[in-house]
Amino acid sequence: MLENTITHYRMKIVDLSKQNTILNRFITEIRDKEIQKDQMRFRRNIERIGEIMAYEISKELSYAPETVTTQLGEAVHNVPSDRVVLSTILRAGLPLHTGFHNYFDSAENAFVSAYRKYTDDTHFDVEIEYLASPRLDGKTLLLVDTMLATGCSALLSYKALLTKGTPAKLVLASVIASQEAVDFVKENFPADTILYCATIDPVLNNHYYIVPGLGDAGDLCFGEKD
Repeated sequence: MLENTITHYRMKIVDLSKQNTILNRFITEIRDKEIQKDQMRFRRNIERIGEIMAYEISKELSYAPETVTTQLGEAVHNVPSDRVVLSTILRAGLPLHTGFHNYFDSAENAFVSAYRKYTDDTHFDVEIEYLASPRLDGKTLLLVDTMLATGCSALLSYKALLTKGTPAKLVLASVIASQEAVDFVKENFPADTILYCATIDPVLNNHYYIVPGLGDAGDLCFGEKD
C-alpha cells in the first residue's frame, strides 16, 4: 500500500501531497497570502490542481480496449469505459470543476448550490437551493469541491444528487480537507466511497474554517460577496 493511501474498511482515502510532485508547488501558491492577491493566478492554480487530481483519479476507472485507425494501420489502447458525471458545489468549486473537465471532457455535468446559513457567529446550517444534474443510475459520480471543511455540504449535496438516481461509483475530490471532514466522510458516506485530497489539514477554527487552509476559496476566486 502506498504511504499516501489509507483504507478505512472499504473506503480509500488518498492524500496526494504525501508524494513529491509539482502538485505541492500549486498547493503552496494557493496558500500564499501574497500570491492570493492575483485572482487569475489563484483560479488557474486551482484549475491545475484539478487537472492533476483528474489524472490520478482516472486510475480508479474501469477500462476497455478501443481500436483506432491511423494513417498507417490500427492501434489498440485501453480507454476509460465509465460513464462519468462531474459534479461540483457552486461557487468555489467552479475552477476545480474546470480543471477536471479539461481531462474528463466527455463527462456529463451536475451543479449544486450549497451555502452556509449562519444562525450566529459560530453556528450554521447548510442550505441547498439549486440542483442541475443528469440521471446518475449506474454512472461514476465525481463530486469535487475546493474545500472540505466539515463535510456537511458534501453530504447534503450528495443526498440531493441521489434524487437523480444511484451512481455505481462515488469519488469525492477536494483540494484541501480538514481531518475532521475526512473522519466525517468515513462515518457518513457509503463505505466504498473513494476520497482524494490534494492535502489534508489538521484542524478547524471556531468559525469552521480549515487551519492553516487558505481562507475563503470562493472570495479568492471571484471577489468578496455581500
